[in-house]
Amino acid sequence: MPTFVAPSSRISPCLWFDHEAEAAAQLYVSVFPGSRITQVARYAKAGQEIHGKEPGSVMTVAFELSGQSFTALNGGPVFTFNEAVSLQVHCESQDEIDHYWSRLSEGGDPAAQQCGWLKDRFGVSWQVVPNRLIELILDPDPARKEKAFAAMLEMKKLDIAALERAANA
Repeated sequence: MPTFVAPSSRISPCLWFDHEAEAAAQLYVSVFPGSRITQVARYAKAGQEIHGKEPGSVMTVAFELSGQSFTALNGGPVFTFNEAVSLQVHCESQDEIDHYWSRLSEGGDPAAQQCGWLKDRFGVSWQVVPNRLIELILDPDPARKEKAFAAMLEMKKLDIAALERAANA
């Protein structure tokens, strides 16, 4: 009998998918170092008239991304993702930005890319944000802050060097 593994944090987001929960969790744990799938629960025959899922098919996938617990649920097509909720990835370097942007945007919606935001192939919105951008838009110099912010608005994937050049122009 499988052992229940409690989430590693008190609050953990639950992402509702139609039927792609396991594929999404597998992608996400492959993108973030130190991440893992911790449990897979399957639908039982009980309640099939309500959930409509085949007994034995994946119901939920518990996983951790960089220490943050998540649950992915195969709940059917009732709900879909939108940009009202996004997952932020804070990056120290351009290499990190390039890595996360490339992997998460693969197969996603190119039209949904703006100001560091992207939508992955499952419809989940992500913000790939350099920590340096936060520092620049909190700069005490209003002119530097304004220039950095204006530069960010013109970008899809954020470019730390370009943000720095804009702030210093």
